Amino acid sequence: MDDRKPKRDTKLFEPIELRGVTARNRIMVSPMCQYCAEDAIPHDWHFVHLGSRAVGGAGIVVTEATAVEARGRITPYDLGLWNDEQERAFAKIAAFVTDQGALPGIQLSHAGRKASHGRPWEDRSTLLPANGGWEVIGPSALPWKDGDLIPREMTPDDIRNVTAQFQSSAQRALRAGFRIIELHAAHGYLFHSFLSPLSNRRKDGYGGDFTGRVRFLLETVGAIRDVWPLELPLFVRLSSTDWVDGGWHLADTVELARQLKIAGADLIDCSGGGNHPEQDIPLGPGYQVPFAERVRREADIRTAAVGLISEPGFAEEIITEERADIVVIGRMALWDPYWPHHAAKALGTEVKLPLQYRRSDIF
Repeated sequence: MDDRKPKRDTKLFEPIELRGVTARNRIMVSPMCQYCAEDAIPHDWHFVHLGSRAVGGAGIVVTEATAVEARGRITPYDLGLWNDEQERAFAKIAAFVTDQGALPGIQLSHAGRKASHGRPWEDRSTLLPANGGWEVIGPSALPWKDGDLIPREMTPDDIRNVTAQFQSSAQRALRAGFRIIELHAAHGYLFHSFLSPLSNRRKDGYGGDFTGRVRFLLETVGAIRDVWPLELPLFVRLSSTDWVDGGWHLADTVELARQLKIAGADLIDCSGGGNHPEQDIPLGPGYQVPFAERVRREADIRTAAVGLISEPGFAEEIITEERADIVVIGRMALWDPYWPHHAAKALGTEVKLPLQYRRSDIF
């Protein structure tokens, strides 16, 4: 007699349609920098890191922040996608992730004024040009923190050139086999620094009021949509708040999300902070979920919830209560590449292990 408990349905493991593609569940592996590339080219570490998360059962696996030009890297060891060699290396990763049943995504980024730094285990020290660093750029000549390089204020031509670089990298991403692009407009990097009045003091059409400060991002979304197929989704990661008085706030994010939807974005990945060293972040499990909930409700766009989500029951609750459409797993995905399979087991639903691993499903 088979006395096993019947499998129950769960919202977390329901497929989700995103334009013309479908993710097998609502779990996305967060873009997480590995700081170990050479010449911005992914190698075996990146293949195994991203591939194992696809084997681990996630619905969407996204690369770390991938710069659209050398100057856009956070550190000399970041990934990039601006030449053929990088494109070929990424194609191998995207193909394997796809073969394992996950949607491969790539986060395109530009570090802006937070570029030219050492790695986290090197204290993130500023790299001067004499020590392997490079010029940094931003909306205004304001460093992220004291002691950082002072960014060169971008001209309108600079802005148009960077938009063109994002467009070119999007074309490369398509050829490499990625099915989702996420634009990194959070954590104090280039787009976020234009959005926030704390870092954007421009007097031209790319600064000043809300309309000016969001213009660069909206133009770039439009440029990417011109080359990114209509059947493929485009995500945008936003810092929903600067966590600093006088900075970018959640109400701004809601309004921007409305405009991003019109411009062609499909989902807002709701993070926070990173643009000012005086930020005061109240860390705790799910501390950014309310951002995803409000943006989803008020902007009428799909959202992803991120921020210390580790318990399967809590992830299921977020989706069931329609607080977000996707749950993004970061630290837990580093600790446990097979978190989605373990979450399915904990929630009592079907565990869909790869054929090679099914003999392990004995508990």
